[in-house]
Amino acid sequence: MKRILCVLALLGPLWGGSAFAQDKPVFVFTAIPDQDETRLVERFTRVATYLEGKLGVSVKYLPVKTYPAAVTAFTNNQVQLAWFGGFTGVQARRQVPESVAIAQGVEDVAFKSFLIANVKTGLKPSKEFPKAIAGKSFTFGSRASTSGRLMPEFYLRQQFGGKSPEEVFSRVGFSGDHSRTIQLVQSGAYEVGVLDYSVWELDNKAGKVDASQVVVIWETPSYPDYQWTVRGDVDKVYGAGFKEKLRAALLAIDDKAILDQFARTKFIPAKNDDYKPIEEVAKVTNLLN
Repeated sequence: MKRILCVLALLGPLWGGSAFAQDKPVFVFTAIPDQDETRLVERFTRVATYLEGKLGVSVKYLPVKTYPAAVTAFTNNQVQLAWFGGFTGVQARRQVPESVAIAQGVEDVAFKSFLIANVKTGLKPSKEFPKAIAGKSFTFGSRASTSGRLMPEFYLRQQFGGKSPEEVFSRVGFSGDHSRTIQLVQSGAYEVGVLDYSVWELDNKAGKVDASQVVVIWETPSYPDYQWTVRGDVDKVYGAGFKEKLRAALLAIDDKAILDQFARTKFIPAKNDDYKPIEEVAKVTNLLN
């Protein structure tokens, strides 16, 4: 009998058993799809593996196709944690009581966007806002992107006397993600665009930016952006102290391979009030009721 039990114990993992506590559901997280999908899967698979080792529960990354889908997955409890942009985080926390921002990249305290232009426009890098972009074709990123739409639109309206982008540009588009914005401007499909500066740097390092075709012409003032947001009910589901254990795990990430994929040097504590400026801008631009 002892021999049989030993064999069954060894075969358990092959039958779908787990080294983690079976009474706890899988801890699932997602992220806004702000760039190349392959890069995101590689990054967040690493994060899932890391968190499993720290939390003692099975952890799964759930990819989504759009920014609103990330918010919906969070509000519907399909995921318990999400890597949100500033605006999507505000949206999600407003819909899920007691959910909290628990960690952010040190770079996210003072984030920025890059305004880029196809070289054929003749636009050059400048510290002054390039008002010559008026009348050109222009693409944002996702409609719900903080760095690819919300904050850039706020600054554009400031510079052009409150006019909407549709009143300023000859044509306005939404690329869907930052990497796509680069490609659209680089190809000439749009003359000008705006995106998350960290994705520009990542794509540049990856050899996806052709400096002979596209150039950064201006960078926005800084604002708070990305953060990890967790549902407020995780302690009830995964046990007392789970949220703080999760926070500690995120803040302790020091694997350079993970940090480089985020274009972050480290993670630091975050709180909901850090994103009040984003909420106020969203109200001013009528993107949040």
